[in-house]
Amino acid sequence: MSKFILNINCPDQKGIIASVTNFIHLNAGNILYIDQYVDRENKLFFMRLECEFINGDFTENEFHTTFGETIVKKFNLTYELYNKDIRPVMALFVSKYDHCLYDILARYMSGELFVKIPFIISNHKDLESIAERFDIPFYHIPVTKENKAIAEVQQLKLLKDHGVETIVLARYMQIVTGKIIDEYRNKIINIHHSFLPAFPGAKPYHSAFDRGVKIIGATSHYVTEELDAGPIIEQNITQVTHLNSIQDFIAKGRDLERIVLSKAIQLHLARKVMVYQNKTVVFS
Repeated sequence: MSKFILNINCPDQKGIIASVTNFIHLNAGNILYIDQYVDRENKLFFMRLECEFINGDFTENEFHTTFGETIVKKFNLTYELYNKDIRPVMALFVSKYDHCLYDILARYMSGELFVKIPFIISNHKDLESIAERFDIPFYHIPVTKENKAIAEVQQLKLLKDHGVETIVLARYMQIVTGKIIDEYRNKIINIHHSFLPAFPGAKPYHSAFDRGVKIIGATSHYVTEELDAGPIIEQNITQVTHLNSIQDFIAKGRDLERIVLSKAIQLHLARKVMVYQNKTVVFS
């Protein structure tokens, strides 16, 4: 039995859902889930569908061939097909903060994340012991202004050698350049320690504290060349009051970072996020 996730986007027009579902039916498939969204302002159609085929002969290649010759040409659509039985491969980039790393690895080891993590990359050695504790290879690749280009070549080689599809910046305190972004467009997930767009800089919780805000938040987004301006996947907030100290702000913020980043990873791995015009459609 073959199980697939099918994500579709195209200009909005009549008959798309009927044609796709009929295609699956004619090929002895069964639809397990279907959801769709129409951006009426831009006249764009988005759909996510999960299906299974009892006929083992209807392989992924067969799907691409027959679907491309019929539905793709008819509706001028773009699609992505994922095999549900294959675990995506995800690499982790870290620096010195450990809270997001611990959370991801705990969820990974418990089976909550359907993924393979072949290694962890860091520009510091501080978190190497955590990688050893979870029995995951750790690569220390120092990054400076002078060696950044060489470091990214080393990173890319590791990523390619292990067939990595997704990169998670679990509080990786280095700017990722276009060299890596171009290879992993909309596949690099970052966690921002603030509710974007607000209070940028190295100490957002201090800025928020000084401003007397009543909520703080965290934002997970895909990485683009424009710093902290990529398509947003997940956000969350928590309330604070004048009784809270800066340390309270930081503790609450780190809890949010864990929650928001893990949720974004889960949505991405489940193929529930579709990107367009620097925005996202996130299916439930």
